[in-house]
Amino acid sequence: MRSILPVLSVIAAIVALWYLAAVPMNIHQAVTDAARAGQTVHPPEAAARRDLGGWRLALENPGAVAGVFSQARPRLPAPHQVLTELWRTTAGKKITSKRSLVFHGWITLSATLLGFAIGTAMGILLAVGIVYSRAMDMSVMPWAIASQTIPILAIAPMIIVVLNSVGLQGLLPKAIISAYLSFFPVVVGMVKGLRAPEAMQLDLLRTYSASKSEMFWKLRLPASMPYLFASLKVGIAASLVGAIVGELPTGAVRGLGARLLAGSYYGQTIQIWSALLAAAVLAAVLVSIVGLIERATLRRMGLNR
Repeated sequence: MRSILPVLSVIAAIVALWYLAAVPMNIHQAVTDAARAGQTVHPPEAAARRDLGGWRLALENPGAVAGVFSQARPRLPAPHQVLTELWRTTAGKKITSKRSLVFHGWITLSATLLGFAIGTAMGILLAVGIVYSRAMDMSVMPWAIASQTIPILAIAPMIIVVLNSVGLQGLLPKAIISAYLSFFPVVVGMVKGLRAPEAMQLDLLRTYSASKSEMFWKLRLPASMPYLFASLKVGIAASLVGAIVGELPTGAVRGLGARLLAGSYYGQTIQIWSALLAAAVLAAVLVSIVGLIERATLRRMGLNR
């Protein structure tokens, strides 16, 4: 209970601030709707002016504040509106329906997991090469760092176009974009982990005539596990971002990115926020799963955490 209370307190504070922020963001439309309904608004020209302060309008028109939280297309949806839309598009729809967030979430999740697997494998292989080869350390590592300076929104359309030109469509292009974002934290964490053993530990194995492969499997790899799992948590979240970004430049009709696009096209801000919240929940679940695997692995290795 003590561990849950701080989390609930933070959530309550965020929700309260969210409701407060929705008032000045949506009050202009609420006052306009009230004026159209024949209600008296203050000042009288408030419905036609957009330069008036949001809180001033709210204080002078308290009767219009209720309309702030029930607009069909608000600038900033209230939390209950987002949760209602999220419930309606998950529990209220068949999972095979194209209006179901479960359906779209599965499409994005598939690309995320494939990209994460590719990025993790590539990152581990590169890290091993960097640790055991000075040439790779001097050449590959700077390029890996430089690759992350390119904005993903700039490179994603190029990746999609190039792969489409060679006949690769659907899941794989999005997975490659996910892998592009997820491999870097794995490389950095794994390099740090493989270099974690102290010189005395390495010298001890050398006195037993241990080969490089034996030193890798018996010392370097076990020592790298805490670093690897910390990187995997970052990588899985970055992979999800990559999958969503990969759906944006193609005008996708499936996936959480497609829901964001559709909401943007038609001004459905509640749909946009519900898709964002679904993506956040999905990311939290994926990171939690990696955390569970981490605890089980480290416990089996005798590293209690």
